[in-house]
Amino acid sequence: MNTETVKKRMRRYINYYHLYRAILASAYYRRPSRSLTVIGVTGTDGKTTTTHLVYHILKESGRAVSMMSSVYAKIGSKEYDTGLHMTTPDAILVQKLLRQAVRHGDEYFVLETTSHAFDQNRNWGVHYKVGAITNVTPEHLDYHKTYDSYLRTKAKMLLRSDIALINRDDQSYEMLSGFAQAHHSNVKTFGLTHDADFHRDFKKELNLQITDFNNYNYLTAYGICITLGIPEEEILAALGTFVLPKGRMDLVYDKEFKILVDFAHTANSFEQLLKYVKKTTQRRIIHVFGAAGLRDAEKRPHMGAVSARYADIMIVTEEDHRTEDPQQIANEVIAGIPARQTRINNKTLIIELDRKKAIEQAIRLAKNGDIVVCTGKSHERSLARGEVEVPYDEYATIKEALSRRNK
Repeated sequence: MNTETVKKRMRRYINYYHLYRAILASAYYRRPSRSLTVIGVTGTDGKTTTTHLVYHILKESGRAVSMMSSVYAKIGSKEYDTGLHMTTPDAILVQKLLRQAVRHGDEYFVLETTSHAFDQNRNWGVHYKVGAITNVTPEHLDYHKTYDSYLRTKAKMLLRSDIALINRDDQSYEMLSGFAQAHHSNVKTFGLTHDADFHRDFKKELNLQITDFNNYNYLTAYGICITLGIPEEEILAALGTFVLPKGRMDLVYDKEFKILVDFAHTANSFEQLLKYVKKTTQRRIIHVFGAAGLRDAEKRPHMGAVSARYADIMIVTEEDHRTEDPQQIANEVIAGIPARQTRINNKTLIIELDRKKAIEQAIRLAKNGDIVVCTGKSHERSLARGEVEVPYDEYATIKEALSRRNK
């Protein structure tokens, strides 16, 4: 039996395992999603911000709502940990928290959902009133193998939702639109530059200091809430008071130089984030980043290439290398950085595989007006080294590095 056959059988076993757990959990907790208006959010990037945006709008407009995102779950006034490195947790926890929301008297539940959750049936039994796909760019191809397979897995949101929203401006639109026409009759679109059902530019309308990418997140949330029947004036008021969730465009230091923490971990999210940062400064960008092990290796050189386009100093470091060689991962990242371009543009490339040391070096190198951008870890509380989860806190690491610099 070859390795590929073994992998396929193991994947099938895992999917059945999660399906059985989901069926049992749904039955045990008496199918709680039937008693809630569940809003699902999926996509390659922007899931977490959009989830928190929808939650914030509903909360501010006086609706009883709970949510689950990659940062945490919030049921009433209580926050719950949803685990490490996972957006949609185990099916039992999903159904348990949905039932708690019902007991709390909630009407709405906002659920961030991954392609893995759809593929592995972890969200079986959850019925979505509205489901939105923020975007679909190549990611997780280590698992899904092809972009087409990844996109079709994301498209399951269309089948699970009474009303679905898709991004008219995204590269995935044509395929998702075709899928929707074949399998779903109630699909709405949102977009900034095309003729879409929901067509607004909140960055200009509300004068928001947000990235172009977050502009789409705001638009997605707006489309969802309009679809739910929330009055427009209540939505706009809430958009104006929204604060990004932890680890999303998080300015953690703003004195002689700035330090920004963001969860960006794809070439597309690098592009959106660093392009925005570049517009805000005439000084240098110092970018600390890595790429996860046992994940899509094809994206690594693209991440390096995008960082080289905008950053003046690139410090390539670890980011959950798992059982892969962190040096090999770094080599694959920097393969996308043209050496000639780096020399011509007087850019600096540093490899420091210890993330704490990398951040300390970035802060030590920072001069007046510079921006240090740390991506990839954000709110997560561990580093996956080998088969061990080592406790790690990006914020504490930055604080310690600043204290050593300022001594």
